[in-house]
Amino acid sequence: MKVNLPHPQHASYLAHRRQVIWQVILPMVLAVLLLIGFALWISFATFRGGADVGRWAAISTIWIVLPVLLAGLIVLVLLLGINYLVMRLRQITPTYTGLAQDYVFRGAAVVKRVTKAAVEPIFLIDRLVGNMKGFIGRR
Repeated sequence: MKVNLPHPQHASYLAHRRQVIWQVILPMVLAVLLLIGFALWISFATFRGGADVGRWAAISTIWIVLPVLLAGLIVLVLLLGINYLVMRLRQITPTYTGLAQDYVFRGAAVVKRVTKAAVEPIFLIDRLVGNMKGFIGRR
């Protein structure tokens, strides 16, 4: 079942449609036509009767390798930066990690004391109930 929805006909919608055509569709069509034209021009220049195929192959290889080299350079710079930051962090951290470890041990001791104090009344009641059951059970 296909539902036909009404298309709005107000001025802003019509302006939007014109903008889509001129700002999205037309540039995309022109770019595709330019790429197709460029590819045709290269193939005619390459495969025409005295063309130097080796030179065009070298040019193509350069254009293929350049983005890979640029991406590799960016990754290299990022890795060097991360390496430098890790070196700096390793110089700073021994002092502060020792302090942090001391605070964690102190916090753990406090947590153990608090939990032991919290469950002690429950264990006391459990012992008393057990003693009372044992006392009543002997008679």
